[in-house]
Amino acid sequence: MTIDRNSKADAWLAHSQREQSGRLTLFLGAAPGVGKTYAMLSRAHELVRQGHHVVVGIVETHGRIETEQLVDGLQVLPRKHIQYQNRTLEEMDLDQILAIKPKIVLVDELAHRNVPNSRHEYRWQDVNEILDAGIDVYSTLNIQHLESLNDVVYQITGVRVSETVPDLIFKRLKDVRLVDLPVPELLERMKQGKIYMPEQTVHALDGFFKPVNLIALRDLAIQTVAGQVDLNYREKFTAQGQVIPVQNHLMLVIDGSEFSEDLVRRANRIAERRNALWSVISVQKSRQKQQRILMVNKAFQLARKLGAETYLFYNDHVAESIIQAAYDYGASNILICYQPKKTRWKNLFNQSITDKLLAEPHPFEITLVQPSSLKNKGMASPSHQNKREFNSQIRQWLESSIIVCLGLIIATVSDQFIGYNDLALIFIITVMLVAIRTQMLMTFISVLVCFALYNYFFISPRFSFEINAKNGVITIVIFLVSALLVGRLASLLKAQVVSLKSANSVSIQLLELERKLSPCVDLSQVVHVAKQHLETVLNAQVWLKIGEKYTTLNVALNEKEQIAADWTQKNLQPCGRFTNTLTQSDWWFNPLILEKQHGVIGIKFPASQNMISFEQQRLIELMIEDIAQTASRIQLATELEDARVVGETEKLRSALLSSVSHDLRSPLAAIIGSADSLKYYAEHMSKHDQNELLDTIHIESERLDRYIQNLLDMTRLGHQGLTLARDWIDVDTLIQSATERLIRYQPHIKIQKNIAPNLPQLYVHPALVEQAIFNVLENAAKFSPDNTPVQITAVQDGNYIQIDIIDEGIGIPEQEREQIFNMFYTMQRGDRGKTGTGLGLSIVKAIIGAHMGEIQALPAFQNYGTLIRIGLPLNLSE
Repeated sequence: MTIDRNSKADAWLAHSQREQSGRLTLFLGAAPGVGKTYAMLSRAHELVRQGHHVVVGIVETHGRIETEQLVDGLQVLPRKHIQYQNRTLEEMDLDQILAIKPKIVLVDELAHRNVPNSRHEYRWQDVNEILDAGIDVYSTLNIQHLESLNDVVYQITGVRVSETVPDLIFKRLKDVRLVDLPVPELLERMKQGKIYMPEQTVHALDGFFKPVNLIALRDLAIQTVAGQVDLNYREKFTAQGQVIPVQNHLMLVIDGSEFSEDLVRRANRIAERRNALWSVISVQKSRQKQQRILMVNKAFQLARKLGAETYLFYNDHVAESIIQAAYDYGASNILICYQPKKTRWKNLFNQSITDKLLAEPHPFEITLVQPSSLKNKGMASPSHQNKREFNSQIRQWLESSIIVCLGLIIATVSDQFIGYNDLALIFIITVMLVAIRTQMLMTFISVLVCFALYNYFFISPRFSFEINAKNGVITIVIFLVSALLVGRLASLLKAQVVSLKSANSVSIQLLELERKLSPCVDLSQVVHVAKQHLETVLNAQVWLKIGEKYTTLNVALNEKEQIAADWTQKNLQPCGRFTNTLTQSDWWFNPLILEKQHGVIGIKFPASQNMISFEQQRLIELMIEDIAQTASRIQLATELEDARVVGETEKLRSALLSSVSHDLRSPLAAIIGSADSLKYYAEHMSKHDQNELLDTIHIESERLDRYIQNLLDMTRLGHQGLTLARDWIDVDTLIQSATERLIRYQPHIKIQKNIAPNLPQLYVHPALVEQAIFNVLENAAKFSPDNTPVQITAVQDGNYIQIDIIDEGIGIPEQEREQIFNMFYTMQRGDRGKTGTGLGLSIVKAIIGAHMGEIQALPAFQNYGTLIRIGLPLNLSE
């Protein structure tokens, strides 16, 4: 038995991909302060002395004098300065590294989140780009930042780490170096202020840096490095076509016998004594008794409770599957149940699995385990087992005999009445049917029987076993070979079909669930879709709950069931039926682990179902994972949307306060100033000066009235509180009224009118449309250069009256022409610093839209000016 070609190819491919790009060396520590950066810089000095081109991309010394001294003597690249929220922040200059292209670059703190607006969100993404460019990277990482350990670290420390690195980064590792420091020394460094500032030290010692937390994190770091070393070793030897186990890993093989659970317990004790990893596998044949399948499921449940991994395979070649699984999962020792010696005639056709394992060449240790129950029962259990096997063989004999007899009858009918001569094909099909339903021994016997029947009844001379013609001998030989090959292939094909059917069924159900979940945009839809799909697939009643708000409406739990569901949601552990916790419940509750507000899924199978199969349990676990991922995605999207809305609301509030405060305070200041001047200095002023102050008060009061009216209009338009009191009015009347009103406020403004004669009347709300035209004219006057007229034209364009208002200002950029109609959007161009609430054009758009009209901003001239075009429809009835 050797490594299969696919495994070799995968190992070679992974190795070659790493060699073609840059390689990552990771200095891994259990906690901050163990000396990762110090070790990385020390190694960098060694590489520089060896002549390698080493640069420092970014290193965080955190004020530690020893670390800062090690940076001296190395080429340090200047950091990139990024502006964010009125502050200047520093980050690694990725482009400069790619331009210089050194041999090795030092990148500290792999899990660091970059400043917003950087090319990548995380530093490990920068490192991936550097590696893709063929540059080797030396980096540092604490074990708590590894994504797969995020939940474990949270359970240990109570701290949820937000900056994580995906485990896929390990696929790019050249080397991983564990930087370790005993817990007492690390705590001593902490108390001396060598890790954090004094004001942070007390808080850290009471929280993350508790001794029990550091011991657990240290153990996680050691396990991670050991696992990575084992993976690298296995990959290299797999590429060479061999495996020499290094890590102690016990693999128990069970066959579904009554001793399976006992074997699991004994394997657990052996693994504990040897301080080894352990797993349990079972290889199911194409014809497997239901009782054995149930025993395998029970044994798998026990193994998972005891901390083992479980694997199920489908193959009639049990020994080969066991050895291949040992290669795939890195086992060093195969544990298998002791099987009593069979009689000699049985061994002739049916070699035991133990003998086959011992006969195969492989590097694994084989340990025979005798169950305790078997030792206590003496030979009674084997006899009982042999009796059951004998009954099974009798059934196979009867089935095979019936199939062979049917084949003989069909061949006789074909020969006598149909005239079909290729009768060998009928017997080959008969052998194939026997092979599908029985074991290989029965297939071989059926081949001999079919050969004898074919020779005796259908080959000349008939009713005799003699063969006269040479062609007959050739026919018989071909028949024997064909029948044996077909029988063998049928057995293999059946095993593959059973395996593929099981895998395909799981894949189809998962794909269907993902298809249904993908359009979901809120958690209520997830609850509805998941409930329907699970009930259809499992033929069971399903109840779901996410957080406190989203739950299944048409299913009610009683008080005890609700307590069990709440326990699962709180403790994130299954309970109820099929478990050892709160077993009085008829529901099987499973946790739905999400980013926020965990959930629970309850499944109620029919009372007649005493247990669930391994395949069914695995399918349920995978479907729950898919549901959890979808719910987490929606939670994250909702959180991001809420954050965006809060940000936009804050921007809107700031814009409103800024605009309104300026536009209200300016006229108020002018009014107050003019009034104070009249009050205190009127007797010293001329009549002309007093009139100018009074004009100022009047004009600024009207200006203030306009701002307030704009705010009120926008409020009414926004809440649909505006009623259109339509009436017939001439276009030139509307334009004349709006222009006179503007000239009254701004006497120095120049307006050129060009109104087509004989324009039809408009059926509109006169005051509102006049206000709209006035707002556009006022906006044009605000941005027009001094002594430059504002042009207004009106023509008929089909069923619309088209009113164009043109100014000769600097114009509006194309990307802003739609935005100027938004509330509180203001343009400030040039030195004139025009300001406003940004409500004028927004009100115009709402008024014109209420009249079913159109408004758009266009360029007036080649490189300057703005044209606001208003289109009002004709012939509208009330």
